[in-house]
Amino acid sequence: MNALKVWARWRPLKSNESQQGEIIRSSDRDHHRQQLQISITASAQDQARSSRERSWKSAFSFDGAIEPHEHNSVVYNRTVAPIIPDVLRGRCCNFFAYGHSGSGKTHTMIGYDFENSDEFGLCLAAARQLATALDGINAEDNAYRFGIGLRVYELRKNSAFDLLNNRTECFVREGPDRRVYIRGETEMLEDGRVRVRPIATRACWNFEQLQRELQQGLKHRKTATSTVHDQSSRTHAIIEMEIITTDLLDARASVVDRQSELVPVGKYATDVYIEEQLRAVVQTEDGKYSPNPDYQVNQQRVDAAETQKAEFEARVKAAEQHESEVFTTTARAHECIGGRLVFVDLAGAEFISGADGAALKQSPQEKQQGRQINTDLLALKEVIRARSLAQPRIPYRSSPLTMVLRHHFEASSDAQSSMILTVSPATDQYAATMNTLKYGDLVGLANINKR
Repeated sequence: MNALKVWARWRPLKSNESQQGEIIRSSDRDHHRQQLQISITASAQDQARSSRERSWKSAFSFDGAIEPHEHNSVVYNRTVAPIIPDVLRGRCCNFFAYGHSGSGKTHTMIGYDFENSDEFGLCLAAARQLATALDGINAEDNAYRFGIGLRVYELRKNSAFDLLNNRTECFVREGPDRRVYIRGETEMLEDGRVRVRPIATRACWNFEQLQRELQQGLKHRKTATSTVHDQSSRTHAIIEMEIITTDLLDARASVVDRQSELVPVGKYATDVYIEEQLRAVVQTEDGKYSPNPDYQVNQQRVDAAETQKAEFEARVKAAEQHESEVFTTTARAHECIGGRLVFVDLAGAEFISGADGAALKQSPQEKQQGRQINTDLLALKEVIRARSLAQPRIPYRSSPLTMVLRHHFEASSDAQSSMILTVSPATDQYAATMNTLKYGDLVGLANINKR
């Protein structure tokens, strides 16, 4: 298994940070492995730290560093652009932005300027390049029309919030097939049918449409006050872009409809069986149950209900088979179908002290929120390390975040994926910056022998 790439991105100093000093940093490259070692030292003005706290050095575990003056376009060209051909071959590629609050994760992954292409976040820049490539494929073959299926949601605890569907709460569940599903609330339909919709997919046929849908969805993202600023993302935002066709989306919708039709029929079959079994026994005076001599199980009724249930189960299987056939047929003509880009803007890493080293004053809810975020981030690191070391057991169940990402991890080669560590050069953020780099160092170290 190939190694996930690890990058460090330094954000510029803010105007109110320039007088406090800047972290002294340097790097050295192992030209044999083409890996980077990063060293940091606290500013000379910061005399409060012990000698142990004032300097830190990584192993040769990073793939590169992006300097403060370099725009998002530079980050994109180094990390995402090289793998777009893989996506057009139907592969899945994952990108993570990790760092403490205020370090530039959302700026890197999503961006705030939707007009300046140099400052497009990675997801928008990738969508533009992907849409252009699909335009070329569509122009060559009129039999298929390829677009980008967009899904945008955020994770908090065991819930996912669908940002393309008015932030509707969905639930993370593992199915009997061991796949993890994100489903909305149960809808009661006519004739007793029950439908549980998957998270919304918006079909976008050009870049401008995708840009509008993404902007609209991101308006629903939840922010709150953190240890650094008052607009911190307190959830993990996940943006999925998949190469789709209308036929594929229709086939998937048909599966959901057939499943909704099965629910009342399956419930009726269960009710009939239970009713017949209960009629066939009586309770004695001592509280025990014995066969009812006055009633014989109506096996014909039970069999009829089971036969009807089997018919509807066959319809579900037929719809699933049709979906598979649509995908396979399309893939024979164009291997791009199903190619996916997954961008994960992780919630800001939480630490137990503020910039001045003093203990943070947090409400019980904020403390619980911080613990959940750190649990998710630790679980993600352990999954990445276990995959890089080809361990027999990958701890996907350690958190809802890694459960949701399991399908994307298993569909990808780590060589097509990257983690971007966003770090601040400000001296008062030295501890947070060092902890972020340590996280990346641990991920990178697990990858070294896989290069």
